[in-house]
Amino acid sequence: MKIVILTTDNRDHERSYAGTLPRFGTAPEALLQGFAAVPAAEVHVVSCTQRPLPSPEKLAANIWYHSLLVPKLGWLRTGYQGCIRAVRKKLKEIRPDIVHGQGTERDCAISAVFSGFPNVVTIHGNMRLIAELQRARPFSFLWLSAQLEAFTIPRSLGVVCITSYTRGAVAGLAKKVWVVPNAVDAGLFQVRPEIDSNRPPIILCVGCISQRKNQNAFIRALDPLAAKQTFQLVFLGGTASEDSYVRDFFKLIGARPWCEHVGFVDRENLKKHLRTASLLALPSLEDNCPMTVLEASAAGLPVVAARVGGVPDLLEDEKNGLLFDPLDAASMAGAVEKIFLQPEFARTLAAEANRRAQERFHPAIIARRHLEIYREVLSSPS
Repeated sequence: MKIVILTTDNRDHERSYAGTLPRFGTAPEALLQGFAAVPAAEVHVVSCTQRPLPSPEKLAANIWYHSLLVPKLGWLRTGYQGCIRAVRKKLKEIRPDIVHGQGTERDCAISAVFSGFPNVVTIHGNMRLIAELQRARPFSFLWLSAQLEAFTIPRSLGVVCITSYTRGAVAGLAKKVWVVPNAVDAGLFQVRPEIDSNRPPIILCVGCISQRKNQNAFIRALDPLAAKQTFQLVFLGGTASEDSYVRDFFKLIGARPWCEHVGFVDRENLKKHLRTASLLALPSLEDNCPMTVLEASAAGLPVVAARVGGVPDLLEDEKNGLLFDPLDAASMAGAVEKIFLQPEFARTLAAEANRRAQERFHPAIIARRHLEIYREVLSSPS
Protein backbone atom coordinates (compact mmCIF):
# COMPACT_ATOMS: atom_id res chain seq x y z
CA MET A 1 0.00 0.00 0.00
CA LYS A 2 1.28 3.46 -0.92
CA ILE A 3 0.38 6.06 1.72
CA VAL A 4 0.89 9.81 1.80
CA ILE A 5 0.97 11.53 5.19
CA LEU A 6 0.43 15.30 5.06
CA THR A 7 1.89 16.92 8.17
CA THR A 8 3.65 20.09 9.31
CA ASP A 9 7.41 20.45 9.43
CA ASN A 10 7.72 22.30 12.73
CA ARG A 11 11.01 23.88 11.68
CA ASP A 12 8.93 26.11 9.41
CA HIS A 13 6.00 26.57 11.79
CA GLU A 14 8.26 27.59 14.69
CA ARG A 15 10.66 29.60 12.48
CA SER A 16 13.49 27.42 13.75
CA TYR A 17 15.57 26.57 10.72
CA ALA A 18 18.58 24.85 12.26
CA GLY A 19 19.15 21.19 11.47
CA THR A 20 18.67 19.06 8.40
CA LEU A 21 15.96 16.74 9.73
CA PRO A 22 12.28 17.66 9.59
CA ARG A 23 10.46 17.85 12.92
CA PHE A 24 6.83 16.85 13.08
CA GLY A 25 4.39 16.81 15.95
CA THR A 26 4.92 14.15 18.61
CA ALA A 27 1.92 12.11 17.47
CA PRO A 28 2.80 11.98 13.72
CA GLU A 29 6.41 11.13 14.56
CA ALA A 30 5.31 8.23 16.75
CA LEU A 31 2.94 7.00 14.01
CA LEU A 32 5.84 7.04 11.55
CA GLN A 33 7.84 4.92 14.00
CA GLY A 34 5.10 2.34 13.70
CA PHE A 35 4.99 2.51 9.90
CA ALA A 36 8.78 2.09 9.73
CA ALA A 37 8.29 -1.39 11.15
CA VAL A 38 5.84 -2.34 8.34
CA PRO A 39 8.00 -2.91 5.21
CA ALA A 40 4.92 -3.60 3.07
CA ALA A 41 3.79 0.00 3.57
CA GLU A 42 5.39 2.59 1.27
CA VAL A 43 4.96 5.89 3.09
CA HIS A 44 5.55 9.38 1.68
CA VAL A 45 5.52 12.29 4.13
CA VAL A 46 4.70 15.65 2.53
CA SER A 47 5.08 19.05 4.23
CA CYS A 48 4.53 22.55 2.86
CA THR A 49 6.98 25.24 3.97
CA GLN A 50 7.40 28.96 3.40
CA ARG A 51 11.15 28.78 2.83
CA PRO A 52 13.52 26.12 1.45
CA LEU A 53 14.64 23.68 4.15
CA PRO A 54 17.42 21.09 3.88
CA SER A 55 15.84 17.67 4.19
CA PRO A 56 16.75 14.02 3.62
CA GLU A 57 15.21 12.00 0.82
CA LYS A 58 14.22 9.23 3.24
CA LEU A 59 13.32 9.06 6.93
CA ALA A 60 13.40 5.26 7.07
CA ALA A 61 13.86 2.39 4.62
CA ASN A 62 10.20 2.60 3.56
CA ILE A 63 9.49 6.28 4.33
CA TRP A 64 10.24 9.12 1.87
CA TYR A 65 10.10 12.82 2.67
CA HIS A 66 9.01 15.67 0.36
CA SER A 67 9.28 19.34 1.34
CA LEU A 68 7.18 21.65 -0.84
CA LEU A 69 7.96 25.37 -1.04
CA VAL A 70 4.80 27.51 -1.01
CA PRO A 71 4.94 31.34 -1.16
CA LYS A 72 3.43 33.27 1.73
CA LEU A 73 0.36 34.26 -0.32
CA GLY A 74 -0.61 30.60 -0.64
CA TRP A 75 -1.30 30.06 3.05
CA LEU A 76 -4.17 30.93 5.39
CA ARG A 77 -5.08 34.28 3.85
CA THR A 78 -6.11 32.43 0.64
CA GLY A 79 -7.53 29.34 2.33
CA TYR A 80 -4.23 27.48 1.76
CA GLN A 81 -4.71 27.55 -2.00
CA GLY A 82 -0.95 27.47 -2.62
CA CYS A 83 -0.53 24.43 -0.38
CA ILE A 84 -3.44 22.64 -2.05
CA ARG A 85 -1.97 23.17 -5.52
CA ALA A 86 1.57 22.18 -4.49
CA VAL A 87 0.31 19.00 -2.82
CA ARG A 88 -1.85 18.02 -5.81
CA LYS A 89 1.13 18.41 -8.13
CA LYS A 90 3.36 16.24 -5.94
CA LEU A 91 0.67 13.58 -5.51
CA LYS A 92 0.33 13.23 -9.27
CA GLU A 93 3.97 12.09 -9.21
CA ILE A 94 3.61 9.78 -6.19
CA ARG A 95 0.21 8.26 -7.18
CA PRO A 96 -0.72 7.09 -3.65
CA ASP A 97 -3.50 4.71 -2.74
CA ILE A 98 -4.62 7.00 0.10
CA VAL A 99 -3.82 10.42 1.56
CA HIS A 100 -3.93 11.13 5.30
CA GLY A 101 -4.08 14.76 6.49
CA GLN A 102 -2.70 15.19 10.01
CA GLY A 103 -4.58 17.91 11.87
CA THR A 104 -7.08 20.65 11.01
CA GLU A 105 -4.97 23.41 12.59
CA ARG A 106 -3.27 24.42 9.34
CA ASP A 107 -3.07 23.22 5.72
CA CYS A 108 -2.85 19.43 6.03
CA ALA A 109 -6.51 18.42 6.25
CA ILE A 110 -7.78 20.73 3.53
CA SER A 111 -4.93 19.67 1.21
CA ALA A 112 -5.93 16.03 1.79
CA VAL A 113 -9.56 16.76 0.97
CA PHE A 114 -8.65 18.48 -2.32
CA SER A 115 -5.89 16.02 -3.21
CA GLY A 116 -7.93 14.16 -5.80
CA PHE A 117 -7.20 10.83 -4.04
CA PRO A 118 -9.04 8.79 -1.40
CA ASN A 119 -8.37 10.52 1.90
CA VAL A 120 -8.92 10.63 5.63
CA VAL A 121 -8.06 13.32 8.17
CA THR A 122 -7.07 13.19 11.82
CA ILE A 123 -8.27 15.89 14.18
CA HIS A 124 -5.66 16.63 16.85
CA GLY A 125 -6.97 19.93 18.18
CA ASN A 126 -10.71 20.57 17.83
CA MET A 127 -10.39 24.03 16.33
CA ARG A 128 -14.10 24.81 16.46
CA LEU A 129 -14.28 23.96 20.17
CA ILE A 130 -11.05 25.82 20.99
CA ALA A 131 -12.24 28.91 19.09
CA GLU A 132 -15.51 28.85 21.03
CA LEU A 133 -13.78 28.41 24.40
CA GLN A 134 -11.33 31.26 23.71
CA ARG A 135 -14.00 33.46 22.09
CA ALA A 136 -11.92 33.87 18.99
CA ARG A 137 -12.32 37.18 17.22
CA PRO A 138 -13.74 37.03 13.67
CA PHE A 139 -10.99 36.56 11.07
CA SER A 140 -8.36 35.72 13.71
CA PHE A 141 -6.23 32.60 13.16
CA LEU A 142 -8.40 30.53 15.52
CA TRP A 143 -11.63 31.76 13.95
CA LEU A 144 -10.44 31.06 10.39
CA SER A 145 -9.09 27.63 11.40
CA ALA A 146 -12.45 26.75 12.90
CA GLN A 147 -14.25 27.74 9.67
CA LEU A 148 -11.86 25.65 7.58
CA GLU A 149 -12.27 22.67 9.90
CA ALA A 150 -16.07 22.82 9.53
CA PHE A 151 -15.64 23.05 5.75
CA THR A 152 -13.14 20.18 5.56
CA ILE A 153 -14.68 17.47 7.77
CA PRO A 154 -17.71 16.59 5.61
CA ARG A 155 -15.60 16.53 2.44
CA SER A 156 -13.23 13.80 3.61
CA LEU A 157 -14.06 10.10 3.34
CA GLY A 158 -13.60 9.78 7.09
CA VAL A 159 -12.19 11.29 10.25
CA VAL A 160 -9.78 9.61 12.64
CA CYS A 161 -10.88 10.84 16.07
CA ILE A 162 -8.22 10.35 18.70
CA THR A 163 -10.86 10.32 21.48
CA SER A 164 -14.62 9.87 21.80
CA TYR A 165 -14.70 13.59 22.66
CA THR A 166 -13.76 14.40 19.05
CA ARG A 167 -16.17 11.77 17.76
CA GLY A 168 -18.97 13.68 19.50
CA ALA A 169 -17.70 16.97 18.07
CA VAL A 170 -17.83 15.72 14.45
CA ALA A 171 -21.09 13.77 14.76
CA GLY A 172 -23.39 14.78 11.94
CA LEU A 173 -20.53 16.30 9.92
CA ALA A 174 -18.21 13.40 9.07
CA LYS A 175 -19.07 10.65 6.58
CA LYS A 176 -17.38 8.07 8.81
CA VAL A 177 -15.40 8.14 12.04
CA TRP A 178 -12.91 5.89 13.80
CA VAL A 179 -11.63 6.39 17.35
CA VAL A 180 -7.90 5.68 17.48
CA PRO A 181 -5.66 7.32 20.11
CA ASN A 182 -2.32 8.87 19.32
CA ALA A 183 0.83 6.79 19.31
CA VAL A 184 3.60 7.47 21.82
CA ASP A 185 7.32 7.62 21.05
CA ALA A 186 8.55 4.08 21.72
CA GLY A 187 11.55 5.47 23.61
CA LEU A 188 9.29 6.73 26.39
CA PHE A 189 8.46 3.16 27.38
CA GLN A 190 12.12 2.81 28.38
CA VAL A 191 11.97 5.80 30.76
CA ARG A 192 11.60 4.99 34.44
CA PRO A 193 11.28 7.43 37.37
CA GLU A 194 14.45 8.06 39.36
CA ILE A 195 13.06 9.56 42.56
CA ASP A 196 15.55 10.98 45.04
CA SER A 197 14.11 10.65 48.57
CA ASN A 198 16.36 13.47 49.75
CA ARG A 199 14.73 15.93 47.34
CA PRO A 200 11.24 17.47 47.62
CA PRO A 201 8.63 15.91 45.30
CA ILE A 202 8.35 17.48 41.85
CA ILE A 203 5.01 18.13 40.15
CA LEU A 204 5.47 18.40 36.39
CA CYS A 205 3.01 20.50 34.37
CA VAL A 206 3.57 20.38 30.60
CA GLY A 207 1.88 22.66 28.07
CA CYS A 208 1.96 26.09 26.46
CA ILE A 209 1.13 28.72 29.08
CA SER A 210 -2.43 29.74 28.19
CA GLN A 211 -5.90 30.22 29.58
CA ARG A 212 -7.00 26.90 28.05
CA LYS A 213 -4.26 25.05 29.93
CA ASN A 214 -5.38 26.70 33.20
CA GLN A 215 -1.97 26.93 34.91
CA ASN A 216 -2.81 30.05 36.93
CA ALA A 217 -5.79 28.50 38.68
CA PHE A 218 -3.72 25.40 39.38
CA ILE A 219 -0.99 27.46 41.06
CA ARG A 220 -3.53 29.21 43.29
CA ALA A 221 -5.19 25.88 44.11
CA LEU A 222 -1.92 24.53 45.48
CA ASP A 223 -1.26 27.47 47.80
CA PRO A 224 -2.85 25.77 50.85
CA LEU A 225 -0.93 22.55 50.12
CA ALA A 226 2.35 24.47 49.79
CA ALA A 227 1.78 25.88 53.27
CA LYS A 228 2.02 22.41 54.81
CA GLN A 229 3.96 20.30 52.27
CA THR A 230 7.32 20.92 50.61
CA PHE A 231 7.32 20.34 46.84
CA GLN A 232 8.38 21.93 43.57
CA LEU A 233 5.95 22.77 40.76
CA VAL A 234 7.80 22.79 37.42
CA PHE A 235 6.20 24.15 34.24
CA LEU A 236 7.44 23.03 30.82
CA GLY A 237 6.07 24.89 27.82
CA GLY A 238 6.46 28.02 25.78
CA THR A 239 4.52 31.25 26.06
CA ALA A 240 2.58 31.78 22.85
CA SER A 241 2.15 35.51 23.43
CA GLU A 242 2.83 38.08 26.09
CA ASP A 243 -0.88 38.52 26.85
CA SER A 244 -2.46 39.34 30.22
CA TYR A 245 -2.75 35.65 31.14
CA VAL A 246 0.96 35.08 30.59
CA ARG A 247 1.83 38.22 32.57
CA ASP A 248 -0.31 36.98 35.47
CA PHE A 249 1.42 33.61 35.26
CA PHE A 250 4.86 35.13 35.70
CA LYS A 251 3.62 37.26 38.59
CA LEU A 252 2.25 34.16 40.31
CA ILE A 253 5.39 32.07 39.97
CA GLY A 254 7.59 35.04 40.86
CA ALA A 255 5.87 35.26 44.25
CA ARG A 256 6.15 31.53 44.96
CA PRO A 257 9.60 29.98 45.44
CA TRP A 258 8.09 26.53 44.94
CA CYS A 259 7.20 27.34 41.31
CA GLU A 260 9.55 27.27 38.32
CA HIS A 261 9.06 27.89 34.60
CA VAL A 262 11.62 26.05 32.48
CA GLY A 263 10.10 26.88 29.10
CA PHE A 264 9.90 24.71 26.00
CA VAL A 265 12.05 21.55 26.08
CA ASP A 266 12.92 19.05 23.37
CA ARG A 267 12.12 15.35 23.54
CA GLU A 268 15.33 14.26 25.25
CA ASN A 269 15.02 16.91 27.96
CA LEU A 270 11.37 15.98 28.46
CA LYS A 271 12.50 12.43 29.21
CA LYS A 272 14.92 13.77 31.84
CA HIS A 273 12.12 15.70 33.52
CA LEU A 274 9.83 12.66 33.45
CA ARG A 275 12.53 10.63 35.18
CA THR A 276 12.92 13.04 38.08
CA ALA A 277 9.25 14.03 38.56
CA SER A 278 6.97 12.57 41.22
CA LEU A 279 3.77 13.10 39.22
CA LEU A 280 2.38 14.85 36.16
CA ALA A 281 -0.53 17.28 36.43
CA LEU A 282 -2.79 18.47 33.61
CA PRO A 283 -5.25 21.17 34.77
CA SER A 284 -6.65 22.03 31.30
CA LEU A 285 -10.11 23.46 30.72
CA GLU A 286 -10.23 21.75 27.29
CA ASP A 287 -8.08 19.04 25.76
CA ASN A 288 -8.53 16.32 23.20
CA CYS A 289 -5.80 13.68 23.52
CA PRO A 290 -3.01 15.47 25.39
CA MET A 291 0.30 13.84 24.53
CA THR A 292 1.69 14.70 27.94
CA VAL A 293 -0.74 12.25 29.58
CA LEU A 294 0.21 9.48 27.15
CA GLU A 295 3.91 10.20 27.56
CA ALA A 296 3.81 10.23 31.36
CA SER A 297 1.80 7.00 31.36
CA ALA A 298 4.34 5.34 29.07
CA ALA A 299 7.14 6.50 31.37
CA GLY A 300 5.44 5.06 34.47
CA LEU A 301 4.68 8.41 36.12
CA PRO A 302 1.48 8.94 38.19
CA VAL A 303 -0.91 11.34 36.44
CA VAL A 304 -3.56 13.66 37.87
CA ALA A 305 -5.64 15.44 35.23
CA ALA A 306 -8.78 17.46 34.59
CA ARG A 307 -11.95 15.56 33.81
CA VAL A 308 -12.47 17.37 30.48
CA GLY A 309 -12.63 16.61 26.76
CA GLY A 310 -10.93 13.37 25.79
CA VAL A 311 -8.97 12.92 29.02
CA PRO A 312 -11.44 10.35 30.48
CA ASP A 313 -10.73 8.22 27.38
CA LEU A 314 -7.12 8.02 28.54
CA LEU A 315 -7.47 7.83 32.32
CA GLU A 316 -9.88 5.78 34.39
CA ASP A 317 -10.23 7.49 37.76
CA GLU A 318 -8.32 5.70 40.55
CA LYS A 319 -7.26 2.93 38.14
CA ASN A 320 -4.51 4.42 35.99
CA GLY A 321 -4.74 8.05 37.12
CA LEU A 322 -6.74 10.55 39.15
CA LEU A 323 -9.30 12.93 37.64
CA PHE A 324 -10.29 16.28 39.11
CA ASP A 325 -12.52 19.28 38.41
CA PRO A 326 -10.34 22.05 36.91
CA LEU A 327 -12.82 24.68 38.12
CA ASP A 328 -12.60 23.47 41.73
CA ALA A 329 -9.43 24.38 43.63
CA ALA A 330 -10.06 21.82 46.38
CA SER A 331 -10.50 19.06 43.79
CA MET A 332 -7.18 19.92 42.11
CA ALA A 333 -5.24 20.15 45.35
CA GLY A 334 -6.88 17.00 46.71
CA ALA A 335 -5.71 14.88 43.77
CA VAL A 336 -2.12 16.08 44.18
CA GLU A 337 -2.18 15.56 47.94
CA LYS A 338 -3.49 12.02 47.55
CA ILE A 339 -0.45 11.13 45.44
CA PHE A 340 1.84 12.64 48.08
CA LEU A 341 0.16 10.90 51.04
CA GLN A 342 -0.32 7.48 49.45
CA PRO A 343 2.94 6.51 47.71
CA GLU A 344 1.98 2.84 47.29
CA PHE A 345 -1.31 3.85 45.66
CA ALA A 346 0.64 6.21 43.39
CA ARG A 347 2.96 3.38 42.31
CA THR A 348 -0.05 1.16 41.56
CA LEU A 349 -1.60 3.89 39.39
CA ALA A 350 1.66 4.38 37.50
CA ALA A 351 2.17 0.65 36.89
CA GLU A 352 -1.36 0.26 35.52
CA ALA A 353 -0.95 3.38 33.38
CA ASN A 354 2.22 1.92 31.87
CA ARG A 355 0.54 -1.43 31.19
CA ARG A 356 -2.42 0.19 29.42
CA ALA A 357 -0.12 2.50 27.46
CA GLN A 358 1.78 -0.53 26.13
CA GLU A 359 -1.52 -2.05 24.98
CA ARG A 360 -3.15 1.09 23.57
CA PHE A 361 -0.53 3.66 22.50
CA HIS A 362 2.53 1.77 21.26
CA PRO A 363 3.50 2.89 17.70
CA ALA A 364 3.26 -0.64 16.27
CA ILE A 365 -0.32 -1.02 17.51
CA ILE A 366 -1.46 2.39 16.25
CA ALA A 367 0.19 1.90 12.84
CA ARG A 368 -1.59 -1.43 12.36
CA ARG A 369 -4.92 0.15 13.24
CA HIS A 370 -4.33 2.90 10.67
CA LEU A 371 -3.60 0.33 7.98
CA GLU A 372 -6.93 -1.34 8.80
CA ILE A 373 -8.69 2.02 8.36
CA TYR A 374 -6.98 2.65 5.02
CA ARG A 375 -8.03 -0.78 3.75
CA GLU A 376 -11.59 -0.14 4.87
CA VAL A 377 -11.69 3.18 3.01
CA LEU A 378 -10.17 1.70 -0.14
CA SER A 379 -12.60 -1.23 -0.14
CA SER A 380 -15.63 1.04 0.23
CA PRO A 381 -17.82 1.41 -2.87
CA SER A 382 -17.59 5.21 -2.56
